[in-house]
Amino acid sequence: MLTVISTATVNATDVVRSRSILIVDDDRSVADTFARMLTLEGFDVQTALDASSGLQLADAMRPQAIILDMRMPLINGIQFLRQVRARPHLAGIPVAIVTGDYFLSEAVQQELQTLGASLRFKPLWLEELVDLAQTLIPR
Repeated sequence: MLTVISTATVNATDVVRSRSILIVDDDRSVADTFARMLTLEGFDVQTALDASSGLQLADAMRPQAIILDMRMPLINGIQFLRQVRARPHLAGIPVAIVTGDYFLSEAVQQELQTLGASLRFKPLWLEELVDLAQTLIPR
């Protein structure tokens, strides 16, 4: 019997990095709650409370996924998503829009689809948030 042992090593930083999520939401309680829930599930989570900070953090951390609020002051979720898609090093990152706005126009929903974002509605229960994160970052 022949046994093959791999000599490849896995850096612990790479493992954590492969499950990194950026949460961008102007509601601190939502951002903190989502971050706590996902951290307990083994994700490396960073949060930003506005789109400008979120873009800076995305550039710096290059997350494996982004969970994004739709309604934020100054730069909304679609504007943020357009900027992410325009940056070659971020363009392929899976993004989910999570919003409490159940009355998004057909045009907005179509643009989200065109930009490759999934859409979920608040509130999200723990199982729904974890399922979303696992969909964005399959193991």
